[in-house]
Amino acid sequence: MSRSGAAAEKADSRQRPQMKVNEYKENQNIAYVSLRPVQTTVLIKTAKVYLAPFSLSNYQLDQLMCPKSLLEKNSNNEVACKKTKIKKTCRRIIPPKMKTTSSKSESTLQNSASAVHTESNKLQPKRTADVMNLSVDVESSQDGDSDEDITPGLDDFSGLSPYERKRLKNISENADFFASLQLSESAARLREIIEKRQPPKSKRKKPKRENGVGCRRSMRLLKVDPSGVPLPATPTPPTLVADETPLLPPGPLEMTSENQEDNERFKGFLHTWAGMKKPSSKNTEKGLSSIKSYRANLNGMVISEDTVYKVTTGPIFSMALHPSETRTLVAVGAKFGQVGLCDLTQQPKEDGVYVFHPHSQPVSCLYFSPANPAHILSLSYDGTLRCGDFSRAIFEEVYRNERSSFSSFDFLSEDASTLIVGHWDGNMSLVDRRTPGTSYEKLTSSSMGKIRTVHVHPVHRQYFITAGLRDTHIYDARQLKSRGSQPLISLTEHTKSIASAYFSPLTGNRVVTTCADCNLRIFDSSCVSSKIPLLTTIRHNTFTGRWLTRFQAMWDPKQEDCVIVGSMAHPRRVEIFHETGKRVHSFGGECLVSVCSINAMHPTRYILAGGNSSGKIHVFMNEKSC
Repeated sequence: MSRSGAAAEKADSRQRPQMKVNEYKENQNIAYVSLRPVQTTVLIKTAKVYLAPFSLSNYQLDQLMCPKSLLEKNSNNEVACKKTKIKKTCRRIIPPKMKTTSSKSESTLQNSASAVHTESNKLQPKRTADVMNLSVDVESSQDGDSDEDITPGLDDFSGLSPYERKRLKNISENADFFASLQLSESAARLREIIEKRQPPKSKRKKPKRENGVGCRRSMRLLKVDPSGVPLPATPTPPTLVADETPLLPPGPLEMTSENQEDNERFKGFLHTWAGMKKPSSKNTEKGLSSIKSYRANLNGMVISEDTVYKVTTGPIFSMALHPSETRTLVAVGAKFGQVGLCDLTQQPKEDGVYVFHPHSQPVSCLYFSPANPAHILSLSYDGTLRCGDFSRAIFEEVYRNERSSFSSFDFLSEDASTLIVGHWDGNMSLVDRRTPGTSYEKLTSSSMGKIRTVHVHPVHRQYFITAGLRDTHIYDARQLKSRGSQPLISLTEHTKSIASAYFSPLTGNRVVTTCADCNLRIFDSSCVSSKIPLLTTIRHNTFTGRWLTRFQAMWDPKQEDCVIVGSMAHPRRVEIFHETGKRVHSFGGECLVSVCSINAMHPTRYILAGGNSSGKIHVFMNEKSC
């Protein structure tokens, strides 16, 4: 049995984890005693550590005390006796400086024992088998006195350490302190005050009147003179509600100049231009010159102060040069319905400017008649098309439509008897001047929402091209219908609104368009078929803004492979591009200080006229011609 018991005890010792026991060994050279707490490990899911004092008197390493028996002895005040013994031993060994430390350690041990007692009573049914104790006690090697101090029992500490008691005491004192401040009541009162309080209404104090006189006021507002005498009341004129741009009466209008009072000079001017003859066809049928010679002729064109004229009061919307080879006459159409004529051969130059008012709204298109050089035709937004006759000194009404606004026109026949008129609403009118009256022959609607320009093919005059919002269409005048006329060809390469589209002046083999996407496009129209190919795209700034007239690229009548267009670049200039996209020439000078949006070239002479948005024209011409 003894062997079997020893074997069981040995096996039990193998299953248990190895434990370290801290033993106290007396050392004569050490003047203090080291007190270490007992470590207790609980082998459950959550590890906990329990501290309890044990006595090692008559202790052997192979014997361990059960926590239950230890607690029972503690309940019988055995722990108190052992503590008394330890206390006496410490008094003998510990020097005076260490007494305070030992007393604190003793109280800590006593509190730990009490905590173990309380916790073990709760966990004893469940964890008795899993608890293992390691205890260390300090015992003096010398014989102690028999006198024992009275130590209070564990029940007097109520299971709390001095730290816990002090902590609870501080919490209680802090709670009492904050309660005495009554912060919650003060916050509630302040909240009620803020909610009930309303923003004060700032009332302006009225000044006190002294002797019945108030604040000082302006005598002008009181309507009195400095002496205090009331001024007489000014009668308010009745407000007249009238149309800003009333239409001029129908019928012919007398050609009277607004800026010239000398009738004799004006009559001489009319007589001179009425006797102008049609230019010979030999000069107009000259072939194209080389680019080298053409550039050389352009280099000889200059501008001076004598060739800058103030003609109209508003922006220039259209321009034309008389085809005369002996005299130079420039005609312009302005924003406020004015038509200005400027004779550059008249000196002084102020005497050569004549302004007429045949329209009430902007004059957007202007041409000299190809059949009669003494006639000038003008078209306006006000829905009228008139012909100025220098020989009779009247503006005869050719076409009138008060329900619509006109945008552009061109001659369908070489004798200028039939016209094609474009409307801003997308309609087109065929007008025959030989028919009595001022009505149209045919009114047709197109697929375009708006028409800006109309231009007839110079050779095949049944074709004409129109420029609109984003569409450029070529129509056949013989196939126009009253409703839904379909174009022969549509140019769809444009991405924004188109300002103008023109055939080349001699053969009509090219088409140039000016688009708001800052591009000039040149198309090959040599064969009017189902599609016209795009030849060249010239990058050019066409963004003129709100206050400047939009650019319109025009062909040079003498050199139909070159295009003239205004420029927004600095210094100000007028540029000429070849159909390949190369810049041929730039007109500029000290006298050109504004943007010339509208330009026109003389059909046979090297004379260029450009109009700006303030009513001035700038003329570039050969020095010999000047």
